Amino acid sequence: MSENADIKWYVVHTYSGYENKVRDSLLKAVENNGMQDKIVDVRIPVEEAVEIKNNKRRIVQRKLLPSYVIVKMEMTNETWYVVRNTRGVTGFVGSGNKPTPLSETDFASIFDAAPQARIDIMVGDSVRILTGLFENFTGKVTAMDPKTQKLTVTVPMLKRETTVELAYDEVVRED
Repeated sequence: MSENADIKWYVVHTYSGYENKVRDSLLKAVENNGMQDKIVDVRIPVEEAVEIKNNKRRIVQRKLLPSYVIVKMEMTNETWYVVRNTRGVTGFVGSGNKPTPLSETDFASIFDAAPQARIDIMVGDSVRILTGLFENFTGKVTAMDPKTQKLTVTVPMLKRETTVELAYDEVVRED
């Protein structure tokens, strides 16, 4: 099946917390009205994030754009009406009453984000190293870089302080 060139990604604004309900209602409306060829995809931008809390690592899903849903559709009066009148939708993103489609690069940048890790360790905390040359050594966190997800830890060794750069998941906080 060749894809229609008029089908583009549009951003739809929703009430806060209604993203899943809007997606489900919209998919049901598409099915009921037989519009599968005009509204082809509905997505909620989410990211997988690694969260390290109380020395336990878990993967959580976070909304990248809270209160927004991305819809791949051909913009016609009929499709605009179906989306706009879905419960929980406040409108399309665009100027005035004219929805603005997302470019493919904007769409890719939303959905190709790398997972981010959040940890409950701060600068000044005492940590135990889990792997590598300094395994089971205890040190103090002197710097954190969320962009690279690395910590700088000072480890006392041979009556001197040695600085080590470690990934977030290579340490646990000492209580």
